[in-house]
Amino acid sequence: MSARSFPLTEAGLVHDRAFMVVDDDGVYRTQRRWPRLAQIQPVISGDRLELSAPGAGSIGVDVDVTGPRRDVRLFDAGYRGIDQGGAVAEWLSEVLGARSRLVRVPPEHDRVTDGEVPGTSGYADSSAVHVVSRSSLDRLDERGPRPVPVERFRPNIVVEGWPEPHTEDRAGRIAIGDAVLGFTKLAIRCAVTTVDQETGLRDGPEPLRTLAAYRRIPDQGIAFGAKFAVLRTGTLSVGDPVTVEAWR
Repeated sequence: MSARSFPLTEAGLVHDRAFMVVDDDGVYRTQRRWPRLAQIQPVISGDRLELSAPGAGSIGVDVDVTGPRRDVRLFDAGYRGIDQGGAVAEWLSEVLGARSRLVRVPPEHDRVTDGEVPGTSGYADSSAVHVVSRSSLDRLDERGPRPVPVERFRPNIVVEGWPEPHTEDRAGRIAIGDAVLGFTKLAIRCAVTTVDQETGLRDGPEPLRTLAAYRRIPDQGIAFGAKFAVLRTGTLSVGDPVTVEAWR
């Protein structure tokens, strides 16, 4: 979902990657294997979360931040999560066609993320914030067979006005509004970028095929966008000036 203005915490935008869909054993589900997840739309207001998906209606749940903790797994790391109950679990299982549950990061979650600048995050792949510049997307569209929606990359922040593509790769410290971010690593892309975020279906080899021709990083993979840790919290608003305070 997009927003005009949103608080930024040490773990990223409020509520962002604070929830995770898991199987009955607590193992994470992502669009890599479950592209239908793209069609599940969340809306949160106060302590109430509503999920909806085409053909499945919607379900509301009061967010539980005090319930029993359970073990969950994200990639090769183990964390804790608070299960959000049987009703939303049944709804998710019906939507995905596989037994699923919804967990939330507990208040005591203290994950430390790696990279050039350490930080923390909820259930994100790694760092709290993912930045992509419009000029990087324009360069990809120039080289590819058709334009790629920015949603394919699921960035937290899209920066306009940087004339040089991939400026985000070189920005070591950036200020946005009253918040400050520190570069952690390049964003290495996976098969999720090939999922049409509207239909929840895989849409061929793009944009990975085009990116592989000019954005392959030795011993890492295909890079597009950059990840950042939160150095100073604040509020982010659409139209905020973006200032690079230090270059890598």
